[in-house]
Amino acid sequence: MRSLAAATTLAVLFSSAALTATPAFADSVKPVSAIEDAADTVVDGTHQRVFISDPSTNQIAVTDGTGAVIGTLTGLPQVRDLTLSPDDGTLYAAVYGADKIVAFDTATLAQTAEYATGTGTIPSRLAYADGKLWFGYGDQWDSDLGVVDLTAETPTVTLGLAVGHDFASPPALYADPDNPGTLLALDTGISSGPIVVYDISSGTPVLKVTEDKGGFYKDAALTPDGQNVVVAGPGTRALTEYRLSDLAEVRTYPVPSNPLTVSVAPDGTVAATVLDTDDVGDTYVFPTDASKPVNVRNLSHDWMPGGHLTNWTADGSKLFLVTDTYYTPQFRVVDEPRKYAATLTVNAPASAPRAKTLTVSGTLTANLALPAGTPVTVTRTDLESPNGKSLGTKSLGTGGKFSFTDVPPAGGKVTYRVTYAGDAEHTGATASDTVDVSRATPALTLNNNGKVYSYGQDVKFTAHLGTTYKNRTVEIWANPYGADKPNTLVKKGTVNSDGNLSVVVDLKRKTELTAKFAGDSRYAPRSVVSKVGAKVSISTSVSGAYKTKYTWNHTYYFFRQSKDPIVTATLPPYGGRTQLLQVQYWSGTSWVTTYREYFKLDSAGKSAVQLTGTPPKGVRFRVRNSYVSGSGDSVNTTTYGSWKYFTFTS
Repeated sequence: MRSLAAATTLAVLFSSAALTATPAFADSVKPVSAIEDAADTVVDGTHQRVFISDPSTNQIAVTDGTGAVIGTLTGLPQVRDLTLSPDDGTLYAAVYGADKIVAFDTATLAQTAEYATGTGTIPSRLAYADGKLWFGYGDQWDSDLGVVDLTAETPTVTLGLAVGHDFASPPALYADPDNPGTLLALDTGISSGPIVVYDISSGTPVLKVTEDKGGFYKDAALTPDGQNVVVAGPGTRALTEYRLSDLAEVRTYPVPSNPLTVSVAPDGTVAATVLDTDDVGDTYVFPTDASKPVNVRNLSHDWMPGGHLTNWTADGSKLFLVTDTYYTPQFRVVDEPRKYAATLTVNAPASAPRAKTLTVSGTLTANLALPAGTPVTVTRTDLESPNGKSLGTKSLGTGGKFSFTDVPPAGGKVTYRVTYAGDAEHTGATASDTVDVSRATPALTLNNNGKVYSYGQDVKFTAHLGTTYKNRTVEIWANPYGADKPNTLVKKGTVNSDGNLSVVVDLKRKTELTAKFAGDSRYAPRSVVSKVGAKVSISTSVSGAYKTKYTWNHTYYFFRQSKDPIVTATLPPYGGRTQLLQVQYWSGTSWVTTYREYFKLDSAGKSAVQLTGTPPKGVRFRVRNSYVSGSGDSVNTTTYGSWKYFTFTS
């Protein structure tokens, strides 16, 4: 029963899943911003370069060994598979969208040749073997095998070379110079797709051996001698190593999730990635000694992508991976892939009292268990030791567990950092946890809260600090009302022997003063606020009188009935400020308000109001100007001006 459904289902799963891209454990990671996706990667050990094909942007990114982009090869529609010549001198790229294969000089990155494979052939798979460039081409059941004979004086292209199997998708091809005359082809797009081994020693493929191994192969890699192949897939089964001579199973490499990529180092160490939908581990390194456990790392919190995106360096010392291809692809380097990744956890109480014993515990684990007695070093960082203080070495107990007690001398945030240095088989690891250690609350006061002062009055404010440990510094800040005046540090210093620090402030607005103590290792930070009011200065002048005279216990302005008094108010200017004009007359028993209205002040803080009408003779009047907080602005305290008295005669 043949089935193509699984590949389609997986594509839908990828496109609909909610994915995140958060880097986890890795020796280094760098975004490859030049590309949007990644289909294939090859490592040029001679020139210390990595080539990454991106069919989405029609280019190949060229990076150094850290993932830094040093160049791009552009104009390659839907470029797919890449392969190198045995001497690393030439890079070959299958240009799916242009029906050709293109060659580049790996030293200069210049294009050196291109080979048209025929209209509609859409080549997508490549392998170099015996001086020839073999390629898989076509689509689904129209797929086939072709070759470019690079040994000919004029390289020629030959199509239709698949024998012994009708490929359901372009065959993935593999070859190794150490096993000349052999070409491996995988039918990756169908559940019943076999592994096919061809003898190509004559220049024309001859079927050597074929066997159905479950199809849907995601990736494959030949062993260093070219005699065996390690296949990733199908489904959730282990990676499997087969002998090419008869396709007998040699070894399995168990993984808990769908295997996606595989690479084999020169010493035979197998590295693979898995889909990892549960985010528990995505990169597996299998020792050559099958009795040892697999080494697992979790490099990305995203699902791992397909395509050949895992490679050993040419000397097999490091591992290169491209991950997170759903966003910006990330180039990851694992510096010591054969070492077991140690995972360290530290657990300290969330809070604790100062100078009391607390317990810190944790675990140090790895796939290859660490023996009891393994040392870890502990450092405590706090306000007394901001650069850290060594607490010595602690030893692992059974199961990688450890614990120790400590008496924190300082309060505040106290961090316990535990470090494992690593050994010949394990990577180092570091972890920490923080405890909120209590501190005493110091006494701190600031006087004058709630008082109101005259405009421009110099007022002394005194902060008083009670008992502390080492810090005796206090800051006093003044924040006048109004967005145009910033909060300003007006005094900072050490309190005197009585615990006091004073400052004189010229008050022209309502002001919020704050005394601040930054705290020390035994006493917590604290601040207190004192809010004070400030009146405005108001002057009122009356013009137009023909005389003044002290009578009825006040100085009166005398006006002719025909003369309109002009009352002028002067206040400190402020944007949008108004003043309240109020006029009263004497009823014989009390003063009665006959007129009140707000008038806007000009930019100089002045307002002149002419009192018009025909006033009665002999009636006593008085007028005043006032500032009412909130009527135009609120930066000062409500202030009432003095009354001016006047009357009219004929």
